[in-house]
Amino acid sequence: MTQSVLGIIGGSGLYDLPGLEGQRWDTINSPWGTPSDQVLRGTIADTPIVFLPRHGRGHKLSPSSINYRANIDVMKRAGVTDLVSVSACGSFREELPPGHFVLVNQFIDRTFAREKSFFGEGCVAHVAMADPVSPGLVDRIASAAKGEDIAITHGGTYLAMEGPQFSTRAESELYRAWGCSVIGMTNMPEAKLAREAELCYATVAMVTDFDCWHDDHTDVDVAEIIRVLQDNAARAARLVARLATDFPKTHPPCPLGSDRALDVAIITPPDARDPALMEKLDAVAGRVL
Repeated sequence: MTQSVLGIIGGSGLYDLPGLEGQRWDTINSPWGTPSDQVLRGTIADTPIVFLPRHGRGHKLSPSSINYRANIDVMKRAGVTDLVSVSACGSFREELPPGHFVLVNQFIDRTFAREKSFFGEGCVAHVAMADPVSPGLVDRIASAAKGEDIAITHGGTYLAMEGPQFSTRAESELYRAWGCSVIGMTNMPEAKLAREAELCYATVAMVTDFDCWHDDHTDVDVAEIIRVLQDNAARAARLVARLATDFPKTHPPCPLGSDRALDVAIITPPDARDPALMEKLDAVAGRVL
């Protein structure tokens, strides 16, 4: 049986994780480049936790500057089995106001300036992404939110835009017409890479604003967003603490096979694979390679 290790990637406003026992910052090197920061290790209720601030402490990295491959690689090297992305976002729905949390179950990827796969020339793989989040992990987060009396919606589509600029009004109305629930700049390609790394993945999207479609909120105000971010971060810390307290000590199999995503994904036969790429894939794909 594999020990559960809960990974948390903290988005805007979440640069450390209060309540960790025995916490320490560790440097983990990655063959994919430099991750956003060191990882913060510790425990909550004897559950091992690995935390990574997505933008780095001090919020030094824009969404397009983040090395998503290195981030996912170091989480895998740290032993993470289940990865929760805690992310600030804008809302496209009246019923999802600032301060509300959304457990995303679908994504639309509109990013274009990022490396989106660990695989490619030298070893080709195609993982399934029809269901991009792990339902078992999502259910546990929903239960933790209920236990902490945190308003959360189960299900919704996250539109990932490139940024760093916010949407035009026309874009905002288009994405609303597509049926999207929230918009953010960071969960793609993060979710795709987590699937390639065989990590159970879930997103907690923390609403900070109504984007620019709303008649009463036609502009996105950074000062107001920061105020909501601070409130959201406090609730996120409570949510993570409850999730860790109730988390199973041994990693349960993912109902949709996120933790075995590479079983039927790699197309390139062993004798045709690039040895240099194989070395870089030692953590991400070591189980099957």
